Amino acid sequence: MEEELISKKDLLKLTGISYGQLYRWKRKKLVPEDWFIRKSTFTGQETFFPKERILERIDKIINMKAGLSLDELAQMFTDGPSDITLTREQLIERNIVSITAIDLYEEQTGRTEIFLYEAILSVYILDEALRSGEISLMEGRQILQTLNDYFLRTQHQQMTLFVIRKMGVTFVLLLTAQDDEVFLEKSAKIAIQIKVEKIQEKLKDKLLIGG
Repeated sequence: MEEELISKKDLLKLTGISYGQLYRWKRKKLVPEDWFIRKSTFTGQETFFPKERILERIDKIINMKAGLSLDELAQMFTDGPSDITLTREQLIERNIVSITAIDLYEEQTGRTEIFLYEAILSVYILDEALRSGEISLMEGRQILQTLNDYFLRTQHQQMTLFVIRKMGVTFVLLLTAQDDEVFLEKSAKIAIQIKVEKIQEKLKDKLLIGG
């Protein structure tokens, strides 16, 4: 489950950006500092990046910087649109989440007229899990309960959610460590693994750019 890395040299060659651009984006917080991973190689210390996430981020920066300043982009990437509110109907009409995910959420929280950002994010994570086809409705309820119990207490942008099964029993795990490699005994299996940071970026695209 270890995330594939790409070296700084290969990243610059693949994307066509310059060393100066990359570090300017770092200073502006468009690229998180903890994505700059120092590792020892046979040539000495080199910098690597989580390949999938850095390529997606650079693609977004390049495609969006014509319409937004770097400061506006940084705010979009680092701050959740915490002031946004949507109704149940708007969430469905804009194809942000499914009716099933909303119904499951309201089953546990009660009927909700207005969804604040944190509630939208919780439902979106649930919806992503259900859409994977690997999660039952009962396990969806467990995901929601775990999010309700612990999600708001953490810096959730760096979390990973795991659904683990062992001998017919399901466990939901929220991992906040930067290194999210998990080693399980052979009788336990990971049903799904969701990186909250990546999910949050997808949600921001839908909310701020359009679903």
